[in-house]
Amino acid sequence: MTVWDRPEPPKPPTPLDRGRIIAAAVALADEGGLEAVSLRKVAARLDVGPMRLYGFIATKGDLLDLMVDEVYAEILPDRPPGDWREALRVHAERTRQAALRHEWLADLLGGRPTLGPHGLAVTEARLAALDGLADLDTVMCAVATVSAYVTGAIRREVADRRAERATGLSKREWQRAAGPHLTRMLATGRFPALTRAVHDAADTDAETSFATGLEWVLDAVAARLAGPRV
Repeated sequence: MTVWDRPEPPKPPTPLDRGRIIAAAVALADEGGLEAVSLRKVAARLDVGPMRLYGFIATKGDLLDLMVDEVYAEILPDRPPGDWREALRVHAERTRQAALRHEWLADLLGGRPTLGPHGLAVTEARLAALDGLADLDTVMCAVATVSAYVTGAIRREVADRRAERATGLSKREWQRAAGPHLTRMLATGRFPALTRAVHDAADTDAETSFATGLEWVLDAVAARLAGPRV
């Protein structure tokens, strides 16, 4: 039985439901990451005994599933997109925005799909955007490819944000601190391509980098959709 099939217990004397439990868990994760979340800590947040939560949620895995699905509700667009490309772009951008609001989401993206109602709705919207434009295997691969890019880009951006907090150095401050070492290494002549990149490549912010990479991936999907069907 999944957490989605598990019925909620009858209302106890002190009001408690899954909605309050999930909200408390999300708040804890937003404040301290996934390591700050446990059934005991959520119970303490709600000022109830830990055993009270087991009537609603059996394991921490169930709790994480519920938390992810709660955030997936933020990914669903407010209005129907105009075409498949806009649909996938909007979902990608909203996934990034949700992950920046809830950084712990980056640790749970990928892997097996979420089976909650909001997660299923997000998957349905992505598949529906390409429905009828190619054979089903091509559609599935296209959606998986975009999702893989989005997950990787988000994890890199979140890792950078965490490193900045952990070190107390911004990206530019870290570059300045590491500059002397990197200059010495580049001066050896062993890294010519990296040397050109360091000296000549544009310094783009995370949002621009994400948007640019996403457009390249969507261009590749468009080319595949336009090609002959096998």
